[in-house]
Amino acid sequence: MPIRVMILNGPNLNQLGTREPHIYGKVTLPAIEASCRQFAESIGASLAFHQSNDEGALIEWVQAARREADAIIINPAGLSFTSVALVDALAAFPGPVIELHISNIHARDPLHRHSRISAVAKVVICGLGAYGYIVALLSAARLLNGLPKTLPAPLRIGPK
Repeated sequence: MPIRVMILNGPNLNQLGTREPHIYGKVTLPAIEASCRQFAESIGASLAFHQSNDEGALIEWVQAARREADAIIINPAGLSFTSVALVDALAAFPGPVIELHISNIHARDPLHRHSRISAVAKVVICGLGAYGYIVALLSAARLLNGLPKTLPAPLRIGPK
């Protein structure tokens, strides 16, 4: 059975490509989704991909993921620093949660340095730009033992 991954994107990520390209780059969210879908297909994973500017919608998807996904990848955007409700919803998810940020939040201004979400994430990826989404998908599949045996060992199992 293929692994099921849900990717959630928070507020303002629908503006990628035009919003502060010096921080977030010029890649759009539809381009990121297309790349993620292509990679998911190549490793035999199923993918749900969502974006909302509404905290409640993100919480609803996290709750739905309990039935519909084996792993969650979340770029909570600005909610990273404020949402206790999102932290609580993610804490109840039984599979791995991967927190993702396009920029290196640790090198940003004080408002953007300390994510509440990190406390419930198994993995935190930041600073890889849009490519971080592919690394997050690879990581989710690795954590769930869902990588194809045809991948080279360094990608599938890493150093030993």
